[in-house]
Amino acid sequence: MNTVQSDYLLKLARSSILSYLESGRQNVPPKPEDPMLLDERAVFITLTKNGSLRGCIGHLRAREPLYKAVAEMAIAAAVDDSRFSRVTKHELEQLKISISILSPLSRIHDWQQIRLEIDGVWVIKGYQNGVFLPQVATETGWDLETFLQHLCRDKAGLSANAYQDKDTEIYIFQVEKIEDAPDL
Repeated sequence: MNTVQSDYLLKLARSSILSYLESGRQNVPPKPEDPMLLDERAVFITLTKNGSLRGCIGHLRAREPLYKAVAEMAIAAAVDDSRFSRVTKHELEQLKISISILSPLSRIHDWQQIRLEIDGVWVIKGYQNGVFLPQVATETGWDLETFLQHLCRDKAGLSANAYQDKDTEIYIFQVEKIEDAPDL
């Protein structure tokens, strides 16, 4: 993403949240002319306030054009993350917005192939699954095994060592991360 594209997506995310908080409905943003913004891409939107997580929601597989995915996931991160109360209009100006644009998923069969701080990881076993974006390793300082144990146990609800099971599927992906700072 170049600076113009990044700025557009960050402004779109913030304005989509504000519009939803004011009207209670999602407005479909006008279709941009930039072909990069029309590519179907998977995204996660992360909201933080004073360095603490305030909301994070996204899709692992592309479902719609990037600009629409950013608008939709920004709203979802603000109002649908069940771990947090809904973001308020007043609070929005204090939030930092991070957009993680995901590469396509790649299945691996050896967990030791995971590159900490580079690869995001999605584990699936049966009907249970969990995902960590690459920045989780950076933010926590965990080593690879600790990272995977927390992912399996805390996010997927599996045993801590489920990543070693032959019937656990492991997918990796990389992200291009863009973020803004709150207007304080």
